[in-house]
Amino acid sequence: MKPCTTAAAARRYALLLTASLTALSLTACGALGPGDDDTADARAADDDITVGLLLPDRDTARFEKFDYPLIKERIASQTDKRGEVVYANAEGSEKKQSEQFRQMIDRKVDVILVDAVDARAVEPDVRRAKRAGIPVIAYDRLAEGPIDAYVSHDNELVGQVQGRALVNALGENAEHKKVVMMNGEPADPNTALFKRGALGELNGAVDIAASYDTKKWLPEVAAENMRKALKKVGAGNVAAVYSANDGMAGAVIEELQEAGVTELPPVTGQDADLDAVRRIVSGTQYMTVYKSFLLEATGAADMAVAKVQDRAIQFDALAQDEIDSRSRKNIPAMLVPVVALTRENIEDTVIADGVYTVKDICTPAHADDCAAIGLTG
Repeated sequence: MKPCTTAAAARRYALLLTASLTALSLTACGALGPGDDDTADARAADDDITVGLLLPDRDTARFEKFDYPLIKERIASQTDKRGEVVYANAEGSEKKQSEQFRQMIDRKVDVILVDAVDARAVEPDVRRAKRAGIPVIAYDRLAEGPIDAYVSHDNELVGQVQGRALVNALGENAEHKKVVMMNGEPADPNTALFKRGALGELNGAVDIAASYDTKKWLPEVAAENMRKALKKVGAGNVAAVYSANDGMAGAVIEELQEAGVTELPPVTGQDADLDAVRRIVSGTQYMTVYKSFLLEATGAADMAVAKVQDRAIQFDALAQDEIDSRSRKNIPAMLVPVVALTRENIEDTVIADGVYTVKDICTPAHADDCAAIGLTG
């Protein structure tokens, strides 16, 4: 199944997900499943679960602001507030995440949701969890090892959406216009998927004048690479920048401005960070890829509950896709749709979904730009 990229498609997907989650709720309440689940004691024991949540860093704003609280809230709602989330953030350190992973195993959590700092480095810990009988679900980034499921987005499609947006923005004679590519962390398997999707749109359609990987997705590394690109290509010759995420996009834009570029070229992004949405309103960033945090986080939480409670029908209903990693084939997966967010559809995406309010976006510094696109309230 290849997800669509429109907001309407995302809403249709949400309805399908809601149907699956309704089935899960019915089972948890005893409407489906074995009769001995009908007793209050059995339901209470079923809901008394502990979910370990390992997130990779604090530099990506969405993890602390959206993913963790959404997962925590959903686990509580799906377990009659008996379920517990044990949370740890690796702050960009593979070593720290490994220590946190082992602490989760020692604590004997019932299931682990992990967004790996490094997909390969986390493999021994995934295997250690499996030997301890603890299922592991890869969240947002595909981890190596015997994971039980994967919840993310169609990451190659993310790159396609970004690349297509740049080609459309460049218009006629795009093949002669110079594009700089600012890719993500090479150890993150999503980076390769984003890049492959973007190159599928950019190769042959534009002149890729420079391409860089960005260690640990750090904006300061992206800034350093952009300075190299400007020296190599020339500030006035950069027609567009493919930036794999919003944090790097902000650094790229700052370097372009520092170089004296007054008419900024189109710059892509990903994650719909608040600062990026404000930059899009002001016209300094061209677009970002909005990935519904709500659908991804609640889907992961419900998959974790279904796995622990051994509700195979509901688990399968949530994991209707499959994906391969280097170490395992046919991994059950939930791939959430993505949307290209531009000035034209801010109201229909992040505002409609309750991610941000107009007040969040339209600060006094952005009031005039908001008014110009009809974003008021």
